[in-house]
Amino acid sequence: MTSTRDTSTPVVQVPTRMLVEALVRTDHTVDTGEVYATASQLGMSDQQVRLCIKRLVVEGRFTQEGRGRKALLRATDATERMLGPDADFVAHAYRQDAGLAPWDGTWHLVAFAVPETARVARDALRTALTRLGGGPVQGGLYASPNAWEPYVQEQVRHLGVLDHVSFLTTDDLRHGSERDPAALARLWWPQAETVDRYHRLTAVTEPRLARLRAPGNLPHAQRLTIAVELAAEFTRAMEPDPLLPPELLSQPWPGTKARELVAQCWSLLADQEEPDPDPGQGPEGEGVRLFRLYSDVINQAVIDM
Repeated sequence: MTSTRDTSTPVVQVPTRMLVEALVRTDHTVDTGEVYATASQLGMSDQQVRLCIKRLVVEGRFTQEGRGRKALLRATDATERMLGPDADFVAHAYRQDAGLAPWDGTWHLVAFAVPETARVARDALRTALTRLGGGPVQGGLYASPNAWEPYVQEQVRHLGVLDHVSFLTTDDLRHGSERDPAALARLWWPQAETVDRYHRLTAVTEPRLARLRAPGNLPHAQRLTIAVELAAEFTRAMEPDPLLPPELLSQPWPGTKARELVAQCWSLLADQEEPDPDPGQGPEGEGVRLFRLYSDVINQAVIDM
């Protein structure tokens, strides 16, 4: 099968699972014909799509009605809760970019001493703290410049280790003789990889933004492809980002530019998304949720400002 991918722009590797989840419509269904068509745009084979759909159904992520390209997938309740960006963290990033979330100089620390008998929970806690943006100060002690306590408490309660975790805050934190907050941030959160991911996001976004700004709306399939690619690359850049306050980062911070470009793309995608007159493109009047999920989160962040 020949791909119609635009070879003049950076190629984005999109996991097949992410493609399926990205095409969930507002009525919680997925038109598999749309999945196959977009997969072709992304250079995926029909076999990849078939195997992915089969796995998602076996895992209970979707139910399936019909077969092949005429099948309809329906997201389960558990899948619905997992779809889309983490609104709190994305909105916080945009508030930081606008200078509306200044750092108050407080470090938020989490210390834990989970016994060996609960090793699985202990390892899961370390993973959760890192995912929430915590920096490893030393064994069993993680720091964040953000007020992350509600998110950490949710995780430790879920893991059943609350009695082994302590929370504290301080404005006087040093490592050895180093007490400069920006230097400590570079020590606990190396920035090189995060910078590279945002430069990559900018490189991916700029040519797609130019296409969206060109006169006339892009065809439905091309808009879908751009949306899926942006979602994949945005996720790769944002998920590992601890969202440190601008006061602790080198400036200009590339994440600010990258997120602004992405915001412009989502706004244009949402504006151009209309019910497609082609009945092969899915149920009439049911738009793809992805177009509005990100734009709604970003718009809400702006409103909150």
